[in-house]
Amino acid sequence: MFSKLTSILQHAVEALAPSLPLQEDFVYHWKAITHYYIETSDDKAPVTDTNIPSHLEQMLDILVQEENERESGETGPCMEYLLHHKILETLYTLGKADNKLKVLASKGSASVITEDMLKGQDSLMTDTGQSIQPEEISNAAGAEHIEKEDDLSTSLDELNVTSSPEASAVRLNQDYNLVNSLLNLTKSPDGRVAVKACEGLMLLVSLPEPAAAKCLTQSTCLCELLTDRLTTLYKALPPSVDPLDIESVEAINWGLDSYSHKEDASAFPGKRALISFLSWFDYCDQLIKEAQKTTAVAMARSVRERFFVGVMEPQLMQTSEIGILTSTALLHRIVRQVTSDVLLQEMVGFILGGHREPETLTDINRHPLRHRLIEHCDHISDEISIMTLRMFEHLLQKPNEHILYNLVLRNLEERNYTEYKPPCQEDKDVVENGQIAGAVDLEEDPLFADLSPDNTLSNQEWLSASPPISPEHPKNDGKTEVHKIVNSFLCLVPEEAKSSYHVEGTGYDTYLRDAHRQFRDYCAICLRWEWPGSPKSLEKCNLEASFFEGHFLKILFDRMGRILDQPYDVNLQVTSVLSKLSLFPHPHIHEYLLDPYVNLASGCRSLFSVIVRVVGDLMVRIQRIPDFTPKLLLVRKRLLGLEPEGPIIDHMTLLEGVIVLEEFCKELAAIAFVKYHASSTP
Repeated sequence: MFSKLTSILQHAVEALAPSLPLQEDFVYHWKAITHYYIETSDDKAPVTDTNIPSHLEQMLDILVQEENERESGETGPCMEYLLHHKILETLYTLGKADNKLKVLASKGSASVITEDMLKGQDSLMTDTGQSIQPEEISNAAGAEHIEKEDDLSTSLDELNVTSSPEASAVRLNQDYNLVNSLLNLTKSPDGRVAVKACEGLMLLVSLPEPAAAKCLTQSTCLCELLTDRLTTLYKALPPSVDPLDIESVEAINWGLDSYSHKEDASAFPGKRALISFLSWFDYCDQLIKEAQKTTAVAMARSVRERFFVGVMEPQLMQTSEIGILTSTALLHRIVRQVTSDVLLQEMVGFILGGHREPETLTDINRHPLRHRLIEHCDHISDEISIMTLRMFEHLLQKPNEHILYNLVLRNLEERNYTEYKPPCQEDKDVVENGQIAGAVDLEEDPLFADLSPDNTLSNQEWLSASPPISPEHPKNDGKTEVHKIVNSFLCLVPEEAKSSYHVEGTGYDTYLRDAHRQFRDYCAICLRWEWPGSPKSLEKCNLEASFFEGHFLKILFDRMGRILDQPYDVNLQVTSVLSKLSLFPHPHIHEYLLDPYVNLASGCRSLFSVIVRVVGDLMVRIQRIPDFTPKLLLVRKRLLGLEPEGPIIDHMTLLEGVIVLEEFCKELAAIAFVKYHASSTP
């Protein structure tokens, strides 16, 4: 009671007294704190019953005021005094000795001083970070005396401060109360305090000085504590969360976690835990994104080793279908959410490994998780297949060159899917009627003998933009004229198996707009990867090596080959991944996935050849289904919501597969058209 009365009287005197210059006022409050330790005999009294919090708050206000009155980056006399007299080290030592200041700084409830310390004063935080070096704190904590300068400095012996064995052990480990206190405050039930603590950590990790980065990564438990909390929140999730719920949760931002379960009418079991986990992952992602490079790499590696490998990998490798589905849905959500290049690099290494040499059929054990995830794209559970395919689809859209190279490009680099035939003179000349020598028209293919290509185009004006026939792109270069490629894809599906002409707004032109936008976005991502503008010369390729498309394309081609017998949702996801791959502006991808006229080597298959086999099977099946075309049109209208649900239609899976096949061929034609014009336009 007496100390509180003294504090009140002191504030009254300070209010009535004339204001002192900032430095004198700052020194006055610091002397008041040190004199308390010299004169008091009650070293067990709670710090809240003393004047220490008030003086510290006044000192902080003075530093903030000085900061605001000076130009950015300029250190004022109060800050110089704080650094020169090692005030922070002294406070640290005092706090370690009697726990008063430590409690004040590490308890979320005692937030008044700590919250103000984290107001975002960049240069203040920088100067503080520069002053707290391992050697300085270690020396200050272990010294027998504090330097005597002016009337302020007093020896530690005079302050009755002794070092406990516990404190000595901490000093040997060069522990840092500031980091630990901020990490503790991130758990504060007061959301404002937690956010301010997170901001304080973000300022610390963004310090550009190498010494600060070394201090944070080697002398504190920052990386471990961040990752351990991520692990704790992940393990707090229910063992089976509906994948649709994981997908549907709104975008999570770490500083805006104000979810109220009572007010959420769409709440589901585990939503609070899911939001907490995703929010903390977003914070770790942003922290790594803002951190100095050394610090960022250390934190990202910790996330990979302690969370991805230690916690998520066993979940993804298990045999329980429910467990696989939940963990894959969470991995998919994380892949979508990550924005830090450094964390993305570690995530890609975790999922795919670092191998870049061509794959073989027997190298499945080189990175077991990669192989298991690819296998899950063709899982007996359609839900697992769809979720894994979605994960790969979003992974492919991330700005990391290794993703596409590891999954696809390393197997196409030598172009040994082609059968090389040296060009003869006739191939270099244009023959009668403007046709390119060696080009095979679909009308001459027995498979398409009964088709009428002239009637297959739903929007002739788009094709009229194609360049005139010319000899610049002979067949052996893999750049057959775009009008022939477009016709090849649009003519693949037989006339009686087409239903889009009867429904408005489902023409080929609708895919052209989307293809143009998506191709532009993909080009922006790949621009810095310095991909070649043309395929590798066949003379320089190792065409003798056996060709294997790789496990990823093998699964996709196998799935594509079963499009007439798979559920509609699976077919949509398979074709979506293949269309995304086709959009990449790499010449080998374009040749292998979008050139129907590539000379395939014996035993090799391409996307076009897979579709041709599917169409051949379809033409046989059509003959066995009465009223095939009317049923097909009815199914399309139901899928579009133009017809109400009615009686079950026979061969529903087949009919839905035919519709997906027709749309996919139009999409590939549009992508080929857009890519050709992009490459021919300056």
